[in-house]
Amino acid sequence: MRIASILTLAVLSLAIGVPAVAQQGRGEQQQGGATWKRKNEVDKLTQQRLDKTIQFYVDEDFEAANKMLDRLRVRSLNSEERKRYYAWRGYIASALGDLDSARKNLVLATEQTATSQDDLEVYLFQLAQFCMQQSDWESAVDYFTRWFGIAKEPNSGAFYLLALANWQLKDLDAALPPAIEAVKRAEEPQEGWLQLLLAVRLTRKEYVEAIPIYDDLIRSFPKKTYWVQLSTLHGALGNYEGSLIPMQLAYTQNLLDQDSEYRKLAQLLLFLELPIRAVEVMKAGLDDEIIDVDSDFYELLSNSWIMAREYDQAVEPLTRAAELSENGGIYLRLAEVHIQRERWEEAAEALTKALDKGDLPAPGQAELLMGISYYSRKLPGKAMVWFGRATNFPDTEAEASTWLKHIEREQKQASEA
Repeated sequence: MRIASILTLAVLSLAIGVPAVAQQGRGEQQQGGATWKRKNEVDKLTQQRLDKTIQFYVDEDFEAANKMLDRLRVRSLNSEERKRYYAWRGYIASALGDLDSARKNLVLATEQTATSQDDLEVYLFQLAQFCMQQSDWESAVDYFTRWFGIAKEPNSGAFYLLALANWQLKDLDAALPPAIEAVKRAEEPQEGWLQLLLAVRLTRKEYVEAIPIYDDLIRSFPKKTYWVQLSTLHGALGNYEGSLIPMQLAYTQNLLDQDSEYRKLAQLLLFLELPIRAVEVMKAGLDDEIIDVDSDFYELLSNSWIMAREYDQAVEPLTRAAELSENGGIYLRLAEVHIQRERWEEAAEALTKALDKGDLPAPGQAELLMGISYYSRKLPGKAMVWFGRATNFPDTEAEASTWLKHIEREQKQASEA
């Protein structure tokens, strides 16, 4: 999962355009015929310059906006005026990509005595976003924590960003609660929010809890990757029927387009004893030129036919698999199929190739089956040679000895008759 892309989405979705501006007032009051300025009110000239600054900002003429602010004498401004001055310096710096200056000015805005709780809420949230844009995750968490302490109606996006910052700090315990809250509070959670909660759950190895998150992702954002990952998760939990369902649904919707995906689906079907459906999947992958033809493909196809007890159908793909294989193991499997078909000469031919190719997982089994093939062709002498060889292997010694005794009894009975 690419969490970096989630951050980009978050910043774009939550970034504010024109920042909130405090109520404008002329800052003048008549008393006894005299006009006097309240301590924290904005005078007429300053307000006019701030208004022009805002208009330049809206028009994206940031140079003009800065020049307009330059016309204000900061030392002569009261706290309310300085608050607005620093805030707009920060917003303009942000628009110009100077986040260091933006953060510095927003901090100064928060420190003014005229800064109300409403103003502070706006500034802290913006500071947290600036920190995230700079990958300063610790500071982002600090600002978000302060913001949550005063925010009247924290929204889903804010919980998501707090979770994301903690995720970047690898603090999974701190990331989980806001990640859950972000999804819980949203009527339609964004894909990135579900992805983050899923990443936290999976990293914490909370696989059972991750399943409903995949369900939500599939329901709202039906992408192949979620079907496949959900299947893998069920498989890791040992729920192979649950693993099959999402893969089968993805297949029926024509979402699968990789060799490995087709093979995985076929293997699941075969494991769950649905061999004919496995054959259909493998053939479809071959017809659509999605599956690469190799020894494993032919072996899987033949195993599906064998499980379906369609031994004649299994011969061709198993022969191709054996020819492509680097060892003789599949020829041994082919010989077993021929024995099931009672094709003794073909079994012997396959066994000869198995022994010639070598590197067999059970060489004694090849010797034993060769003896059976000769015995079934009524060639007991040659059969005894092969059974004798099979007695040299611990896994076939007992069975081969039984065959030898059986042939000896038959020969004795024949000589006495």
